[in-house]
Amino acid sequence: MKSSTQFAICIKNTEYPASLELHKIYRVLPDKEAQADGDMRIIDESGEDYLFPADYFIPIELPQTIVRALNKSFMRTPAHA
Repeated sequence: MKSSTQFAICIKNTEYPASLELHKIYRVLPDKEAQADGDMRIIDESGEDYLFPADYFIPIELPQTIVRALNKSFMRTPAHA
């Protein structure tokens, strides 16, 4: 079963070391226009969503139990409080 919440792992942060941590899981927001331009809309370290090159990430599918746990933890972070 595919979740509506999408995630990706950061594999490159060359131009954005303050915004992206290598090997960290990030939430991906759907953005067809960004995708068509080769970008991904990611919620970064600031808690805001920005466009980053799609090749900085590997999209991943997670089991629903993990998606629910991550969604709960994201809601408790200071950026969302």
